[in-house]
Amino acid sequence: MTRRLVLSNEAARHPFRRALPPPPKAAASRNDDSDWKLFLLSFAAFFTCFYTLFL
Repeated sequence: MTRRLVLSNEAARHPFRRALPPPPKAAASRNDDSDWKLFLLSFAAFFTCFYTLFL
């Protein structure tokens, strides 16, 4: 038997994987303001908790 140990494309030949649509393309544009949004949301949550604790 001369079977290779690692088959490079074995997963793609599975019937369930063949039935799936191809994966979507990655979006070219990137949302750069997500860090600021996360920072402001975290700041607001901390401020609200801190303010209600010591009020």
